[in-house]
Amino acid sequence: MVQAVSNSNNMSSSQSSPGGNDAAKKSGIKVLQAGENLFHENDLASSLFIIQKGQIRLFRPKGRGFVELAILRAGEVIGEMAFFDDAAKKRSCSAEAIIYTEIIEISFEAFSKAMDKLNPWFKTIVNTLVKRLKKSNDTVKSLESNSISYGRDGKVSNYKFFTNLDVARALSTFYLVAKAHGEVKGMQMAIHMNMLKFYMFDIYNFPEIKFEEVMNLFRELEMIELKEDKEGLLNEIRINKLEDFKSLMKFFNNQRHAGEDDELMISAKCERFLKRIYDQVDAERSTQKIVEADLSEILADFKHRNIPIDEEDLKDAIEAGYVGEIIVGHNNQLICDVEIQKLRENFPIIVMVNKIKKVNEAKSKV
Repeated sequence: MVQAVSNSNNMSSSQSSPGGNDAAKKSGIKVLQAGENLFHENDLASSLFIIQKGQIRLFRPKGRGFVELAILRAGEVIGEMAFFDDAAKKRSCSAEAIIYTEIIEISFEAFSKAMDKLNPWFKTIVNTLVKRLKKSNDTVKSLESNSISYGRDGKVSNYKFFTNLDVARALSTFYLVAKAHGEVKGMQMAIHMNMLKFYMFDIYNFPEIKFEEVMNLFRELEMIELKEDKEGLLNEIRINKLEDFKSLMKFFNNQRHAGEDDELMISAKCERFLKRIYDQVDAERSTQKIVEADLSEILADFKHRNIPIDEEDLKDAIEAGYVGEIIVGHNNQLICDVEIQKLRENFPIIVMVNKIKKVNEAKSKV
């Protein structure tokens, strides 16, 4: 393998020479941005890759979603199976960068030259191990299933990257680790990434690819922050409101057992409308159960800023019981009653549910 890497670094002479062939020209350093594909399943293969920096996810499209296979990091090899597979020189899965990634591309021609220099008995061992691995992979493929959600009566629902169970497990693990191993730092609770991963992966067998998305999700929702640990690495997780994890976990656990008619359904437009209502009526932190909101003021601002939201977009919130029916008050103002305490407690849930829906929609696109 070291010889193969050396060949890739010495390709500059063959690349510039007239006799340099197409396969040799493909060797060298490649850079991928987050979300950029390295290759797709069933693409013709002519190179293997060594990750120099970053992370690559391996997955297989299935139905409206994906089967997540693995996450590879610096020092690991991608695409070598196609070199040893005599039946077909095609990619067995797709590969995509999770973050900024640098890889070394080694053409099969250059790799073949390195293999030819090995002792025959060592080549036999390598080929035997590869064949066994391929057989195991084929067995896994025949048994694999992606994150399908099941509705009532055992009916199959749409593909979901994050199920309610996934979210409940992630939230409960964060809460458990913080309670057992957390350290209070100011207004935050600090836990170490390694301890969290120990529970997530070794104890609860949480999928690694979903863990990466959970971390992104919690950071976007400002539930956690990453700080440097004693070694100067961003491995200290600061939890902003630990009790929110507990209440959110209870909600998503209850949603697991709810029928489709009972699931919380607040559209993105309705969420935005509710946020403006919440900001307006909660400014004085009223202790009353029900307060009145001036919808005309909010709608006028939406219209002024060309935001396509009107009173019809509040329908989901009315049906969920967060606000009352819209009525016409003095001077033809549109007003409604707001269950302020209920909205105050549930708005973080609404935001999180819609964030998860957005992730699931993105993951379901093939």
